[in-house]
Order: sequence, then C-alpha cells, then structure tokens
Amino acid sequence: MAMFAKNALIMLYLVTCCETVYAYVLRSRHGFFNCGTANAFAKELAKQFPLLSRSGRAQSIEVMRLLKTTERIMQAPALKSPELSVLVPTLCERDNVEAVIREISEALEGVSWEVVFVDDDSTDGTVDEIRCLAQQRHNVRCIHRIGRRGLSSACIEGILSVSSPVVAVMDADLQHDTRKLGDMLAAIRAGADMAVGTRAVEGGSFGKMSSIRQRISSSSSQLAKTLLRIDLSDPMSGFFMLRRALAMEVIRDLSGLGFKILLDISASAPDGIKIVEVPYTFRARHAGESKLDLNVAVEFFMLLADKTIGKYIPVRFLAFSIVGGLGVFVHFFILTALFKVLNLSFTASQTIATIATMAFNFFLNNLFTFRDCRLKRWQLLWGLTSFMAISSIGAIGNVGIASVLFAGYHVAWTASAFAGILAGAVWNYATSSAFTWRAASA
Repeated sequence: MAMFAKNALIMLYLVTCCETVYAYVLRSRHGFFNCGTANAFAKELAKQFPLLSRSGRAQSIEVMRLLKTTERIMQAPALKSPELSVLVPTLCERDNVEAVIREISEALEGVSWEVVFVDDDSTDGTVDEIRCLAQQRHNVRCIHRIGRRGLSSACIEGILSVSSPVVAVMDADLQHDTRKLGDMLAAIRAGADMAVGTRAVEGGSFGKMSSIRQRISSSSSQLAKTLLRIDLSDPMSGFFMLRRALAMEVIRDLSGLGFKILLDISASAPDGIKIVEVPYTFRARHAGESKLDLNVAVEFFMLLADKTIGKYIPVRFLAFSIVGGLGVFVHFFILTALFKVLNLSFTASQTIATIATMAFNFFLNNLFTFRDCRLKRWQLLWGLTSFMAISSIGAIGNVGIASVLFAGYHVAWTASAFAGILAGAVWNYATSSAFTWRAASA
C-alpha cells in the first residue's frame, strides 16, 4: 500500500512537471526545446520538487524529451515567408515551366524565394506541369485563373497573393535574363524602390529581336514617356522588381489593361521613388509561340488612354464608342449598296444594314473592347442575341430623346441628335457590360 502511494505521488509530481513544461513550451517563442534546454529545465524541476526520487527525475527527463518531440511535430513554427516572390504569368507555356524554375533557382542561390505562376487557363497542360513540380518543391505555387485574361491583371492577382517584401515580374518564355534577378535584389536591398531590367542603356541590348520589333518598341517607349512623363529608358520592359509596399500603395490605381504592367505601375507611382535600371540582353524565346498580336497594340493604346483621360472617361466606354463610330460607316456603306446599287426598298435596306451593323459592332467589341472576357463558341449566340436586343432598345431611346428635345424643347437638330446618340451609347455600353459581357462591368 505504501509503495502504491509512493508511486502515485511520483506520478502526480511527474504530471505536474509535464504540465509546467508544457506551459513553458506554449510560451516559448520557438515552440519547442532543444535537448540542452530540456535537461536544464529538468534539473530546475528537481530543485522545485524535492520529493521526486532519482528514478522519477530520470523519468521526467524522458517525458520532457517525448514532449519536446511532440511539440516539434504538433506545434512547429510556421515557415517564414520568402524574401522574394517571382511572378510569372503564363498562357500555354508548358515546355518553359521547368526551365524557368531551374534558372531562377540558379540565379537566386542563397536567397529565400518562391515562384508564383499565374495561369490564364492554358489549354496545353501548363497548370498540370506547374502542380506536378510544386509537389516536389515547396517554393513553387500556381494561381489558376478561369474566365479572366491579361498579363497585367495576372500580375496584380499575383501581387495580392504574396506576403514577401519584394516582388519580381518576368515572362515565362525566358527572354528575360534571370541571371539579373540577383542584381535587381541587391539594388532593392541597397534602398531602391524598384529595379527595372532595361535593354536601352549601355550594357543592355535587344539581342536578336527583329529590327521592325525594335522600332515598334522604341516608338512605343517614346510615346509612353511623352504622354505619361515616365523617366525610364525602357518603359516597355516586362522584367522588373519592386517593394511589395510600393505595389500595394498603387494597386488600386492600376488599370490592369494589356501587357505593360511596368508602364501601369510607373504611371501610378508617387513622385520621388528611387528606381535603378539594370541592363540586360533580350534573349530568344526558349519554347512555345509568341503571344504578340494586334490585341497587344490595341491594349497598349487603351492603357495610354486610361492613364491620360481615364479619370474623366472610362477607357472601355471610349473603345465601345469608337467601335460604334466605325459601325456608322458600315451602316451607310451597306445601306448605300443595297438601296442605290441593288435597288432594294429603303425599309428593307435600312433593316438589313441595321442588323448587319449590330453584328459588326458585337464581334468587334467582343474582339477588342471586351477582350479580357471574350465570349466563345456557344456563348457567341447568346451574346449576339442579347446585344441586338439591347441595341434595339438603345436605338428606340436614341430616336425618342432626340425627337423630344427637337420637337418639344426646340433644341437645335444637331444637338438633339448628339444627345440621342450619347444616351443610346451609354445605355448600350452599360447594359451590354452587365448582361452580354457579365464579367466586364466597367
């Protein structure tokens, strides 16, 4: 009986010891002990609990070691966020993903980094490739976007997804020299707010880029610097690094249009930020096909418009109105051909011209104005039907407002017509944005 009582007392003390250790562990900054700390703490407990036998002390040490191991498993400290997040927008770049990760790893040896691929629902298995590699590396992540398009908006989503203090942006085709990432990070560490890879200063080069593309890039850069007053030698560069704090400061002012996210950020950034330019040589595409097309040029001009007059007129509405203006010429061309050349009745000619113009406006808006949420396949039928219905109501409103102003208020016919056109355009734009292209509310 006495032995039972003694053992019970020892167990009570051991439980008390373990609870004390556990409480200490929970208060510990690191969440667990090392062996030296556990032994030292055991000796301290032995002083505080002198009734423990020698064997009890040994048992307490074993308990504490077990507790230490358990704490490491259950309450190990969370991994710290990396110093640098490299954002890589992708669209059908499966064959480049592994090479991008390899080159970044080589360029940032000794740096805590992660790479975040932001994919616009590629059809070639890019996302599957990224996820496969992410299972092998903890610092590889993927953001899979469905129903959204555009390099700039992809970069914005990527920035919002990271917690690292520094963010870099580069293309997935490896035309940007990843070896310069170290130089960019060194510039940021030295106090720069942004480090920009540039091809247009001494030490930089456009490489084997065709002379036509070089002239287009140079002309675009000059136009952007003139209109937006940007002090960068290569504002068309898509290779740069910046402090995340700066990105978050301007992110609500970004347009998210097109491919030139650096241009967007630079035009929105406050005066006085420190920018360091890092020269690099533009390389040939590693694999896959270029995404450059007419849409890139259209979105570049839309970005310039947004940064200059966007605060007064929504740039998408401006594009919508330009398409409508082109539609006027299409309407009169068809009307003239049918009425004057083919001798159809005016009513029939006007009806056909109106329907054809609506279709023209719809497809052109779908191709350019609402490119980021472009309707495809069977969606085109719904889109065309809804757009025509909306435009028909807009036409009725156009005629009605113009007639009331002219006949009822004796407003000049030109002003009345303009007011009707404006009212119809606003109705068509607002309603088609909300219903025809639901994801593209202005």
